[in-house]
Amino acid sequence: MPSSSHPEVTSTTSLSPGRLLWSLMRGYRLLYGLAILALLIHTAVGYLVPLVASGTIDYALSGETVENSLPARAIQLLGGEAVVRDSLWRPALAIVLLTMFGGLFHYLKGHLSALASDGIARRLKDRLFDHLQRLPSAYHDKADSGDTIQRCTSDVETLRLALASQVVDVGNALLLLLTAIPLMIFLDGRMTVASFVLLGPIIFFGFFFFARVRDTFQQVDEAEGKVTRVVQENLTGLRVVRAFARQEFEIGKFAGPNQLYRDRQLRLLRILAYYWSISDLIVLLQQGIVLLVGIHFISTGTLTVGTLFAFMMFLNLLLWPVRQMGRTLTDLGKSVVALTRVGQILSEAGESAPAAPKTPLGAPKGRIEVRDLVFAHAEGHAAINGISFTVEPGETLAILGPSGAGKSTLMHLLLRLYDYQEGTVRLDGLELREADRRWVRAQFSVVMQEPFLYSKTIGENIRLGRTSAEPRDVLSAARMAHIDETIQTFPQGYETLVGERGITLSGGQRQRVALARALLREAPVLLLDDALSAVDAETEATILEALRQRHGKRTTLVIAHRLSTLAHADQIIVLDAGRILQQGTHADLVRQDGLYRRLWEIQNAVA
Repeated sequence: MPSSSHPEVTSTTSLSPGRLLWSLMRGYRLLYGLAILALLIHTAVGYLVPLVASGTIDYALSGETVENSLPARAIQLLGGEAVVRDSLWRPALAIVLLTMFGGLFHYLKGHLSALASDGIARRLKDRLFDHLQRLPSAYHDKADSGDTIQRCTSDVETLRLALASQVVDVGNALLLLLTAIPLMIFLDGRMTVASFVLLGPIIFFGFFFFARVRDTFQQVDEAEGKVTRVVQENLTGLRVVRAFARQEFEIGKFAGPNQLYRDRQLRLLRILAYYWSISDLIVLLQQGIVLLVGIHFISTGTLTVGTLFAFMMFLNLLLWPVRQMGRTLTDLGKSVVALTRVGQILSEAGESAPAAPKTPLGAPKGRIEVRDLVFAHAEGHAAINGISFTVEPGETLAILGPSGAGKSTLMHLLLRLYDYQEGTVRLDGLELREADRRWVRAQFSVVMQEPFLYSKTIGENIRLGRTSAEPRDVLSAARMAHIDETIQTFPQGYETLVGERGITLSGGQRQRVALARALLREAPVLLLDDALSAVDAETEATILEALRQRHGKRTTLVIAHRLSTLAHADQIIVLDAGRILQQGTHADLVRQDGLYRRLWEIQNAVA
């Protein structure tokens, strides 16, 4: 199982479902071995009961004796024909004790396999969650969150159920079959042939439905994933849906995937209904054949009643697991599909890393140097196209530009959420592509364009910036972000729970809580990606004044559209289409004819 302290994952070898399962079973194989041992004992005891019953009928009650007969030997172990005939409680007690003994090992078989399967499912969920944290942002940009949740929950549960019972059930059926054949031949070869007339068709029938249901289950699983995705999107955007009165539209949008899931589920149930009804018919025919053949041989004096009784009990022991094996194989088909879908996530390559990640010596300073940086998304569109700039430790760099200019993309490249194709980015003299990602990200405090808050208390959300922070440090960061006074108005203060994604707070409140979280971290570099867009002008001015008092202590990169936010920066760059159009201080850019000056004039005129 991957450890949470694993430095970086560069790639994951694509494993077949079998090899993946075998690797997941590491540490639990002994439990499965003990479960198989319990299964062997349970099977052996299961065959002793018919032998005792057969011997009682033939030798204790009728007085017949057949040398080297297994039922006769069972009676001899109970004291012989005469003793058993006078004490019929002995075979009855033996049957009860054998049944209880077999039941005990049947329980142990199930208990041990359940322990192993639960452990494997837990390990697989841990491994999936760990791997998802390490997959590159490009993967998450394209991944369907509803389908991913489906794979990490429903598919893992399908696999757990298969490992808990179905794998052992297949072993049970095969073991019963392999043990029964020599035992039944030893009793009577003719009846053995009669007992296996329809066994082949039953097994073939099960395999046929296994192939059919495997494909159908995959379709059902995919349809369920679509339903999950629609529900998740609707709940996430519930306020938007209500604001635009789109409830009816959303209900209609949900009806399509829901109908598809229902249709595919019904198709799966029809296939299973056909299987059970037809297999029931074949099983009854097989029992009828054995009964008719046995009665014929009894009438000719070549077969005893006890032997026919033993064969009927053996047949009951055999037919149910063999018949059930068809259903077990269908469920195994589901688990193969589930394991394949899970394996597709695990086979995705993680974030790339150099062979020997580096970290600089000495205390971090926060100097950023960018030269000829080029980055294009997978679609081929260049988001950053040859930009260069330098930010000295403690300086503030402001970034301005229209939507799509590459501002947020630049922030993402600094955090190594994406890897750039050309150019260099150096942090404290170290090239980011040669650095350990964890070290790089530890040098930044970030407030994203869309701040994310967990469904925790306000204090816990702020403390995520530094979990070991003292209450006074949390209070100081909140005051600097101008959110402390607002928090104090809440009945529970810092212990106030915020809803999922912080939905119970306003946009400005969420931004200020996220800013407090970033300030509490006290990293060498502070990244503010349009972090004050939802804050009113007066509050913004207060926050900016607090940030200016930190000047020289932390390197700061600010993305904003209000020029008042940028005016006091040490340098400003104006981006458009991934290129730097202008670069300088506020005073320099106001004097130049260009985008910055036009925006300054427009915003001053509006003000």
